[in-house]
Amino acid sequence: MTPVATTSRNMAVVKTLTYLMFAMFAMTTDSVGIIIPEVIRTFQLSLTAAGTFQYATMTGIALAGLMLGQLADRLGRRPTIVIGLTVFAAACFLLAAGDTFSFFAVMLGVSGLAIGVFKTGALALIGDISTSTAQHTSIMNTVEGFFGVGAIIGPAILTRMLAAGMSWTWLYVVAGTICVVLIVLALLVKYPGSVTPAHRDSSTGAGRAMKNGYVLAFSAGAFLYVGVEAAIYVWMPTLMAGYTGSAVTLATYSVSIFFLLRAAGRFLGAWVLTRVQWQTVLALFSGCILLCFALSIAGGMNWAVYLLPLSGLFMSVVYPTLNSKGISCLPKAEHGAAAGVILFFTCVSAVLAPLAIGAVADAYGHIVYGFWLATGLAALLFIGLILNWALNPTRQVLEQLDVTEYGQNATA
Repeated sequence: MTPVATTSRNMAVVKTLTYLMFAMFAMTTDSVGIIIPEVIRTFQLSLTAAGTFQYATMTGIALAGLMLGQLADRLGRRPTIVIGLTVFAAACFLLAAGDTFSFFAVMLGVSGLAIGVFKTGALALIGDISTSTAQHTSIMNTVEGFFGVGAIIGPAILTRMLAAGMSWTWLYVVAGTICVVLIVLALLVKYPGSVTPAHRDSSTGAGRAMKNGYVLAFSAGAFLYVGVEAAIYVWMPTLMAGYTGSAVTLATYSVSIFFLLRAAGRFLGAWVLTRVQWQTVLALFSGCILLCFALSIAGGMNWAVYLLPLSGLFMSVVYPTLNSKGISCLPKAEHGAAAGVILFFTCVSAVLAPLAIGAVADAYGHIVYGFWLATGLAALLFIGLILNWALNPTRQVLEQLDVTEYGQNATA
């Protein structure tokens, strides 16, 4: 086999490994909604206490993103990914052997830390296997598409397990076993070369990324997006519970339809974004998201039952593209730190937004008022992305990094 063919095959393995990592951890993180009722019955917990299962994982991911994201830049992509996967596998197997709520919560926190480590390593790796910032965005959408697949497969597997009388902890045995396979692949595959930071003082890493206006702007966009998305996967079942119209079946499977459209849209987005300017796509799709939410409120449940699941198609490309462009605004040697900062804001929103939406709903007596808040977040996101489309503030920095980091020819 020629060196070119060997390199091409190796690169395909690296990409596949990255895709599978995202699908694997989504199997667990996106199954929490099914696990929580089981935990409530077992330990006689309140909803607030049971919510620890969500908050423990997200807090772990957020802390790892902010504090440990730069590991991918300092230690290298492979060591960071292997460390994260190893700790995650250990947490999964230990969790399956546990029998107390506090132990489960601690292990979920540890698993969150591990996810934060290997996810930032994988996100930094995308820069190493990309040939331009545009291809970076395309690959990122494909990666998040596999995350969407995992978010569908995990709950489906867990539902079958519970129906068969098995414990929910067996899902973590499955995830841990897949993780072991991924560790072996990560150790065997040859990774592309990565650049280490030229300076290792306190000004590099997360501190430097936190001071970068572009990274913070895209982090703010990710924060708003996740707040809108959380309204769907956390609170839409509550909203649909009182629906008695002609589309009851659609209401019953509304979250599943949302996830299917989100996953399909990300794979399609990987193709679309190679042909249409990303600024245009984000401005258009964020406008469609806002319309879905605003019309759902104006038209009531008869419209919401169709429009809220449909919003998954328009949400599909938003987060991966924001994430990609935020990371791409720094040199490859600092992609891990940039990914960690954006991941931190993502997880903070994943915790705070559902709480805020629930609090507004409690204050005004109905969950629909929580969706008013989500609509406001969608409006802020739309305004930001319209300004991004009109002003194109990242054009110069991305074109410069295409030349200096990816070896692209400078445009005239």
